[in-house]
Amino acid sequence: MHIETKLPKVGTTIFTTMSQLAAEHGAVNLGQGFPDFSVPERLVEALDRAMRDGHNQYAPMTGVPALRRAIAAKTERVYAHRPDMDAEITVTSGATEAIFNAIHAVVRAGDEVIVLDPAYDCYEPAIDLAGARAVHVPLDPATFAPDWQRVKDAISPRTRMLMINSPHNPSGAMLSAADMDTVADLLRDTGIFLLFDEVYEHIVFDGARHESALRYPELRERAFVISSFGKTYHCTGWKVGYCIAPPALSAEFRKVHQYNVFCTFAPAQHAFAEMLDADPAHYDQLGAFYEAKRDRFRNQLLGTKLEPLPVPGGYFQLVDYSAVSELDDFAFCRWLTIKKGVTAIPLSPFYESPPPGQRLVRLCFAKNDATLDAAIERLQKL
Repeated sequence: MHIETKLPKVGTTIFTTMSQLAAEHGAVNLGQGFPDFSVPERLVEALDRAMRDGHNQYAPMTGVPALRRAIAAKTERVYAHRPDMDAEITVTSGATEAIFNAIHAVVRAGDEVIVLDPAYDCYEPAIDLAGARAVHVPLDPATFAPDWQRVKDAISPRTRMLMINSPHNPSGAMLSAADMDTVADLLRDTGIFLLFDEVYEHIVFDGARHESALRYPELRERAFVISSFGKTYHCTGWKVGYCIAPPALSAEFRKVHQYNVFCTFAPAQHAFAEMLDADPAHYDQLGAFYEAKRDRFRNQLLGTKLEPLPVPGGYFQLVDYSAVSELDDFAFCRWLTIKKGVTAIPLSPFYESPPPGQRLVRLCFAKNDATLDAAIERLQKL
């Protein structure tokens, strides 16, 4: 039987491909973006307690009330805006589900969605499945800053959504308050929705402030703001995130959510509710925790032939490997894994059209010091 695929551009993700290669060759895996250190003990104990207390059946479709209440309180504490826990907060099975739901809630066949390249790989398939078209606008290849004039030029009568990710994966670049004002100017008096992917919201460095769309009344009126407990609490395998959106947008979002997964892992929701209420210091201190890792890893990289780029936020380090090889980034990552025992992620899969001659790969520093030290020992031999 012949099957005409609905996603002709999609194969095995680069993250799966490189992690499999790392396992086959015993490489230190700095590719896929997951921590290799422990989940906070308080959170583990809360999860165990939730399961033992019988919270093992379907959760409410929108999320456990205690968690939605805790998210509302945390949002007010951090961003000086308290969303309505019943009408504006929906708990999801990870940020990826939330991104899919948001797109399918409002994007229709024939619409256009503006995506800033390099972009995370789950964006475009969700757009394609909605029958829409991703319009790719490249970020600056050196700084990964947006060129807002190019974004403005990409807006057409068919534009339905603008997707923004800050802190940015893979570069760690962050939007400023001036950028947010520019976004508001661009979208004012339009029917364009904003999807703001801020899963690394608490991993910001050097005294910077994360500019959430929730801080800006004009933006949050049209925005789906998406976050992830997995990134904040070192538990990416739990797959729990959430979306904050105005009531009308949340209503459409929930129509997709309830027929996609309906609800999300119930015991974890109770555990996160307890964690948010009892230990706000965890997310308050997360930036400092990762900043120390960033600085230590960067200093070690300076003793290799790889050139580290600045990292304003997130837990990824881009490096320029021009002094090591003229291979394209995918071939270089294969060579680095097989011959040198360290796995990185090439940048080209994050683009529709990668910049010619770009020699950048992504390393994850959300790892134990021993893991990073083992990688550095191998990278020093390049």
